Amino acid sequence: MKFQLEDLTVYFPYEYIYPEQYQYMLELKRSLDAKGHACLEMPTGTGKTITLLSLITSYQLARPETGKLIYCTRTVPEMEKVLAELKVLQAYRESIVGPDSQILALGLSSRKNMCVHPTVVDEGSRESVDSKCRQLTATWVREKAMEGQDQELCSFYEEYEKKGAEAMLPPGVYTLHDLRVYGRQKGWCPYFLARHMLAFCNVLVYNYQYLLDPKVSGLVSRELERECVVVFDEAHNIDNVCIEALSVNLRMQTLDNATRNLGRLNTAVNKLKESDQQRLNTEYRRLVEGLADQGVLQRPNGHGEDYLANPVVPDDILQEAVPGNIRRSEHFLAFMRRFVDYLKSRFTAQQVESETPVNFLAGLASNAAMDSKPLKFCYDRLTSLLKTLEIVDTEDISGLQLVADFATLVGTYSKGFQIIFEPFDERMPSIPDPVMQLTCLDASLAIQPVLARFQSVIITSGTLSPIDLYPKLLNFHPVCIQDVVETSLALDNFRRACNCGRGAIFFSVARGKVAEGIDFDRHFGRCVVMFGVPYQYTLSRILRARLEYLRETFQISENDFLAFDAVRQAAQCVGRVIRSKADYGMMIFADKRYNRNDKRNKLPGWINSNLKEAHLNLSTDMALHITREFMREMAQPVDPQHAQQGLLNQESVDAMAAQMQSLRDVEQMQSLRDVEQMQSLRAVEKLQSLRDVEKLQSLRDFEQMQSLRDFEQMQSLRDVAKMQSL
Repeated sequence: MKFQLEDLTVYFPYEYIYPEQYQYMLELKRSLDAKGHACLEMPTGTGKTITLLSLITSYQLARPETGKLIYCTRTVPEMEKVLAELKVLQAYRESIVGPDSQILALGLSSRKNMCVHPTVVDEGSRESVDSKCRQLTATWVREKAMEGQDQELCSFYEEYEKKGAEAMLPPGVYTLHDLRVYGRQKGWCPYFLARHMLAFCNVLVYNYQYLLDPKVSGLVSRELERECVVVFDEAHNIDNVCIEALSVNLRMQTLDNATRNLGRLNTAVNKLKESDQQRLNTEYRRLVEGLADQGVLQRPNGHGEDYLANPVVPDDILQEAVPGNIRRSEHFLAFMRRFVDYLKSRFTAQQVESETPVNFLAGLASNAAMDSKPLKFCYDRLTSLLKTLEIVDTEDISGLQLVADFATLVGTYSKGFQIIFEPFDERMPSIPDPVMQLTCLDASLAIQPVLARFQSVIITSGTLSPIDLYPKLLNFHPVCIQDVVETSLALDNFRRACNCGRGAIFFSVARGKVAEGIDFDRHFGRCVVMFGVPYQYTLSRILRARLEYLRETFQISENDFLAFDAVRQAAQCVGRVIRSKADYGMMIFADKRYNRNDKRNKLPGWINSNLKEAHLNLSTDMALHITREFMREMAQPVDPQHAQQGLLNQESVDAMAAQMQSLRDVEQMQSLRDVEQMQSLRAVEKLQSLRDVEKLQSLRDFEQMQSLRDFEQMQSLRDVAKMQSL
């Protein structure tokens, strides 16, 4: 349907729309009008995705100055679902508006999900695919091949490079599969083609990490314009994603790997000294003048040797020259070796240790006599060295990269982080398993650059309650808050049992992939039973440190956060049963604690509104009786007219638009009357003031006349006295 929402024409690809969808669109439009951020909640299964897409793409069509829509999802299946919905919407819009409404929309994922090279795509892990791709596409590898050396290249990347700026995607909506098919047809690399098209697309769909993780966002998203509209969908766990993006875990295996990496790099440096000393000298001069100023770390999209960017958020990266004691390659490697040895010495502790970055750096200075300033530059300095040595196989130096990541973060941030060392897992204290965790405690550190950079960021989910806690956790002020492999096999068996009529029970745990990322729609999920309250492991030292930080920094109490986190997970679990407009199912909270105010009030409004008093504190027999009655009623054939009573058709939406227009007209008339009344009052006041001025002037004239008479009278008296004296 096509309808007016205030002054905006909205294109919605279905005949009916929920009132919740209409209200959601209204709040979303007002957020975009105000050019601000928003937290919006909408019941699960009521079409949140198509509502977002319809409103924002209609807004883009009506207001061309609006930037591209950046739609962030958590998983690849969610990304494909968004693009499939967008295809339906775009087909409907083009049937109404015509070719003038064409857009370019695409999904972007890792090389592993987009590569079409027959050898590279079979590498297995994401890191292996990235490493193999760089070996075939790096600039110096291609230069050597052009010089006649025997170098294997990627034919898809070479064909893409030959086309240059002419390598363009025609308008349309492209899923990852569509991009792979198009890449094979043209002989172009889909991954680098998609990266190239970021500047030209209207809608971009990719993972949270492409905006929240500084290492990835600095590589992919740095050139997106401020006018973009950013949507974080299913964002109930966005604070955890932000924290993970800035956290690093080190184990003894990681440090041993880093030591081997340093040995390999030291050998490569010595060989380069013998064969091409000039390259090392050139790098040294760049380091003296500053890496950032020289553009050494700025890589345009589309180059094969694109290492991950700095792990620090952009505003905190130092724009200055690298310290003198790590400019020389051999000095930097010696510095890193001393730092790795110090970390290994910390792994000999037999008890749990927890400290702030400030205390860690103080210990580094006193025990290892190491200056802390070079730590801030470790990641960029390592990247520069890899570039100089022409090393693209980054999978083999992952240990050293993690240590450099750790060093850069601990050297940059003095607050919002905690370093926790655990010699063993508390659940198995007899088995040594030491781990050092640099844990981010402040979720706002990762998302603040996004909130500051883009004019509208929308955080939305079906389970954001209590919704007022998210602005505190993420430290921002929204303009609008509306409370509106074994696994695969088990799922396959479960679905087959449901399809053949036998039925099945699927057991899962909260916070897992099944509990959050997989839909149980239609007959695959008619009832979900939530046993217990899914609290986090409250003895976790990382959690304890974060709770202390939230209490001291944002005044969020420990009990409030733990209850909020547990209930949002429970709501996400039970929400798996309602996945569409026509779906139905039972949600059973099998724990009496959900009846307490501190738990029940934190459930989403759309769940809370259906928790009737008659359905609380039930015995098993009563629960079975209510379930039978509900299932018997819902299993009856649905009267189409009755099913449409809660929906808004074209006439209803037009009537609402007319009513809203009438209200606006009334408000406008009232405002005009108020203005006229104010003007009348001002005119009266002005007239009264004029009269007061005239009256005052008359009084002054009278006083002046009286003064003249008194003066004349005095003069007459003086003349009489003078005559008498004569």
